[in-house]
Amino acid sequence: MSCNDMSGPSRLQHLPSSVEKAEALYQQRGQLKEEQLMKKIQKLVGEEEKLRMPIAQGLPWTTDEPKCLIKPPVKKNTIPIDLKLHSDIRAVERARFAHQVAEKGRLIKQYKMERERQQKLEEEEEIKRLRKELIPKAQLMPYFDRPFVPRRSEKQPTVPREPKFCIPRHKTIKCCRMSCNDMSGPSQLQHLPSSVEKAEALYKNRILQ
Repeated sequence: MSCNDMSGPSRLQHLPSSVEKAEALYQQRGQLKEEQLMKKIQKLVGEEEKLRMPIAQGLPWTTDEPKCLIKPPVKKNTIPIDLKLHSDIRAVERARFAHQVAEKGRLIKQYKMERERQQKLEEEEEIKRLRKELIPKAQLMPYFDRPFVPRRSEKQPTVPREPKFCIPRHKTIKCCRMSCNDMSGPSQLQHLPSSVEKAEALYKNRILQ
């Protein structure tokens, strides 16, 4: 324990602290990053210099004449074509049809006006012709010395007649039967034959008349 206590403070003085270790690592990593960045910049600068300096192509190691490569055929420039939309075509057709309808209406109206004018002229000519053909006739003068005095009619007044309504026999019999069914009582049943007979007699009389 005494040895450990004696050697403890001296060892703590010589051991680096965690903060110092972190700073050392940070500085080392920063130096590596700077070196990598400088190398990358130098490489890019060298590539740019090589691109700026053109390198001459050497002559071929032969005495033959160089072959001229055949150029591919040049295509003609594409000429844009005007687009023909279906709506534009329909609009033109619609305008043409509307013009035809308007022209037809105008012609019909003109024809009607011309026909009315001709009819009016014909009527005027007919009136003129009739006026020429008419023969004027003098109107009779009234008799002022013998004035017209209305007289009473000698006819007898009309005598009104009673209308004759012809009722068919089957309807009269049906009505009688319905009335018989509706009636109740012995006294009414006794009078049924007489009512039917009366109806038949009336029907016969009307037929004979």
